[in-house]
Amino acid sequence: MTVAPERVAANHWPGLDVVPSGPRAAFSAKVARRLFHAAIGRLDVTVVEGETSFGRGGPTMVITRPEEFFARIGRHQLIGFGEAYLTGAWDAEDLGGFLGVLAAEMQHLVPESLQRLRSVVVKRPPRRQRSSTKNSRNNIAHHYDLSNDLFELFLDPTLSYSSALYAGDPATATAADLEAAQGRKIERLLDQAGVGEGTRLLEIGSGWGELCIRAARRGATVTSITLSTEQQALGRERVAAAAREQGFSSDQVSIELCDYRDVDGSYDAVVSVEMIEAVGWQYWPTYFQTIDRVLAPGGRVAIQAITMPHDRMLATRNTYTWIHKYIFPGGFLPSVRVLDEITREHSSLRMAEPFSLGQHYAQTLRLWDQAFLAAQRQVLDLGFDETFLRMWHFYLEYSRAGFASGYIDVNQLTFTRDDA
Repeated sequence: MTVAPERVAANHWPGLDVVPSGPRAAFSAKVARRLFHAAIGRLDVTVVEGETSFGRGGPTMVITRPEEFFARIGRHQLIGFGEAYLTGAWDAEDLGGFLGVLAAEMQHLVPESLQRLRSVVVKRPPRRQRSSTKNSRNNIAHHYDLSNDLFELFLDPTLSYSSALYAGDPATATAADLEAAQGRKIERLLDQAGVGEGTRLLEIGSGWGELCIRAARRGATVTSITLSTEQQALGRERVAAAAREQGFSSDQVSIELCDYRDVDGSYDAVVSVEMIEAVGWQYWPTYFQTIDRVLAPGGRVAIQAITMPHDRMLATRNTYTWIHKYIFPGGFLPSVRVLDEITREHSSLRMAEPFSLGQHYAQTLRLWDQAFLAAQRQVLDLGFDETFLRMWHFYLEYSRAGFASGYIDVNQLTFTRDDA
């Protein structure tokens, strides 16, 4: 039985007002200052600290409260770096540009000799965030049940909360291109999965219903599952409205609250868009075994997944990050290689050549952030606070930097049965 989630208070920031102090914190801050200055000195950025600036020139960061900044980094490493931004201890006019330089050199920011101490220094994810059947609902609610009104302020009319696929150079795309690009992404996934008239389609992770609508227009019967009550409610409304306007039957689509592990039935196609990131590395075999179990003979699978390099995945899979604490508890990014290995070892699914669209995601995030910043007044009117504004801006730009630098990627992955 699934446990109902606790709704997360938007303005609840436990401990953020406490700056690490004491002899141990002072020593850690001193070490953090030395490492930070050494790293920045090798990068194409400018960091301003009081009357001093350092770095080789480039996007500018201004440290407004150095003692707090280094105390937070010394105690909490990269989590502290993000938290210092939330409190205003540092700022950057071109936040994404600055973070992008750091992301491109992420593996080399800390000296290799000290990286061996990683397992001793960094925090491990708390057990309550592990994406088990018991915890997954709360993990999803933390993010996706914040407010449908919030997401509508910065997403395009399709309410697609995943990378778009632009027709030309993504760097030249504008907000006017986003809706069509989101549709193009979905249609490609449906094509890869062979969705058409009479297809029995399972969607793992409903979003707000756009993929359901487009699949139903093709004549498919869709079962879509989610753990977000907010997404389920609005997704059902959008499907009903689209059915009336576009001429398909609303009975073709069912959006249900259901953990992927509890899915039953038989499906000709399975599609999932940027949901595997919430599964957790411990459950990747279970995820693909479930798909394998419900996929009919000759069926096809299309998954859009945010990925990271295999070596970084192995190095960071037991690391608690700022993203875990503030944005996606329980989440973790796979590598393309590990998904290929897991499906070969634990299922009859076999991966085709990946289709990468990382730079498309960088531009998608840029457009989302521009829309979010333009809607700050409306966000505050929804009951969120100034800290949330800084948090969401940091999250969108932090993510954009990862894709723009190539540190992370997003791939559309197609799987067929080994016996197909």
